[in-house]
Amino acid sequence: MIRVALTGGIATGKSHVLDQFRRRGVPCLDADELAHGVTSAGTEATQAIAARFGADVLAADGAVDRKKMGPIVFADAAARHDLDAIVHPAVYRAIGAGLRAFELVGGAPFALVDIPLLYETGHASDFNRVIATVCPPDLQIKRLIDRGINRREAQQRLDAQMPAVEKAARADFVIRTDGSVEETNRQVEKILEILAS
Repeated sequence: MIRVALTGGIATGKSHVLDQFRRRGVPCLDADELAHGVTSAGTEATQAIAARFGADVLAADGAVDRKKMGPIVFADAAARHDLDAIVHPAVYRAIGAGLRAFELVGGAPFALVDIPLLYETGHASDFNRVIATVCPPDLQIKRLIDRGINRREAQQRLDAQMPAVEKAARADFVIRTDGSVEETNRQVEKILEILAS
């Protein structure tokens, strides 16, 4: 089974592209969903996060509260590094387990994993192919503001990641998401044809 990573900057349309591959029957994993799992109540990662950042970052249910963590880690590179050092190894273990499960089930020519920080974490070599979503930074900012994030925080989030164009330059396939939904979906179809053949 070919292992394919989907990456790109924040608000470049990765979730839409992942959904399009899922709708076409491709087995998919989402690193962000897996991160929610590893930072839920009672996990090793959640205990380590509480030890590093204080119990105040936990929600009433004992899970890590992302709304409390966001302002801390996007304003402080050292704090973000510490959080990543706790969360990323657990997420990559979950990705490995998920891909092994897809291989055991069989029947699909490739599996797709959405990993926003693929290049930042140094895991691109774990995958046979990489797809990157890209759009202009001003559109990323607009999309984040539309999600309710203020301009300063939106810019902090962009600054915390490798620029989307840099990710696109390293990828095997690039999906531009600054056109219509139909244009994006056509690019998905084209890549699907190549990977499934």
